[in-house]
Amino acid sequence: MAKVQRIDELQTFEWVGIDKVGKKMKGEQQAKSSTLAKNELRRQGIQVKKIYKKRKSLFSGGKAITAQDISLFSRQLATMMESGVPMVQAFEIIESGQSNPRMAKMLNEVKTEIQSGSTLAESLGKHPVHFDELYCNLVNAGEKAGVLDELLDTIASYKERTEEIKGKIKKALFYPAAVLFVAIGVTILLLVKVVPEFQNMFTSFGADLPGLTLMVVDASKAMQKYWWMVLGGLIGGVWAFVYFKKRSLKFAHALDRLSLKIPIVGGILFNAAVARFSRTLSTTFAAGVPLVEGLDTVSGAVGNVVFRDAVLKIKEDVSTGHQLQLSMSQTGLFPHMVVQMASIGEESGNLDAMLAKVADYYEQEVSNAVDALSSLLEPIIMVLVGGLVGVMVVAMYLPIFKMASVF
Repeated sequence: MAKVQRIDELQTFEWVGIDKVGKKMKGEQQAKSSTLAKNELRRQGIQVKKIYKKRKSLFSGGKAITAQDISLFSRQLATMMESGVPMVQAFEIIESGQSNPRMAKMLNEVKTEIQSGSTLAESLGKHPVHFDELYCNLVNAGEKAGVLDELLDTIASYKERTEEIKGKIKKALFYPAAVLFVAIGVTILLLVKVVPEFQNMFTSFGADLPGLTLMVVDASKAMQKYWWMVLGGLIGGVWAFVYFKKRSLKFAHALDRLSLKIPIVGGILFNAAVARFSRTLSTTFAAGVPLVEGLDTVSGAVGNVVFRDAVLKIKEDVSTGHQLQLSMSQTGLFPHMVVQMASIGEESGNLDAMLAKVADYYEQEVSNAVDALSSLLEPIIMVLVGGLVGVMVVAMYLPIFKMASVF
């Protein structure tokens, strides 16, 4: 507890001063007090003219730590360890270069744990939200084998690849979701604000309205009267979806099974899960993690309940003496090529290399499919949105065209 307290006592001071040749300088200095900050600057040959505590902004807490932050940290630490920089000093350098206060604070806490005698794996394990079981297991294997720099480089490459695939899938799904959201918003706006104006105008004419126009007018009346039910239904539906996905294993299992059966998208999610399985198992096996223990870690990294259950079944079979390729084929889930590559890897003693090749192939497949999906969805979404808005516009102008033809 005392160590954490000492970290919290550090404050940031802004200063203005002159150096040994009289040049005006300014900057920031961390210290427990302004006096200690002045002493440190004086030791560096700077005569302090003004010094004051830096004010905290409304956003001083910093943004949330992302997977990209962890990936970048892994790459930086691997580079410094490979260059011979001591671990504590490497943490200090990386921490000082952080623009996110939350990330800097976490690195400071990890560094303090290391200084107290904990291993890197133990120190990182105290932050399970950002350093999962797979990450800590690989770091632990690297420390025991004396190849921590190589393992950190492998981890960095692994996280960069997985985040790249996740980013591509999210990007492909974000565009149609955003367009549909805008389309729904525009439709509601037309029904609530625009259609009533046309309705008042048509009422003053006293003419019979076409069927399409009547349908849109009825929809407008219903929206104006029950808009709160529609809004509540949308919000409640999203909340219920998120809630049951996190809390109900049956719902998550059914959702993952259903997602794999969706045309086009299901194929992308399937290939992504196969790629994660292959990449993760290859990485753990290459790091010297026993196969059974590695499969246990892989089960939590595949990102799909269906694949997780399959991997856990494979783990049970392998632990009783079955070959990996035989256990994979028994699940009926993995493609024939993946099973054969695993078989070749087991027979040749290059399982990690073979699985890495499988991961490369399926990651490329996912990348190509996502690019194709993006190109396919753009015209489809535009046609749907254009058709929706177009129907409403035509419905509103049909009575005008009808009256114009009479006159």
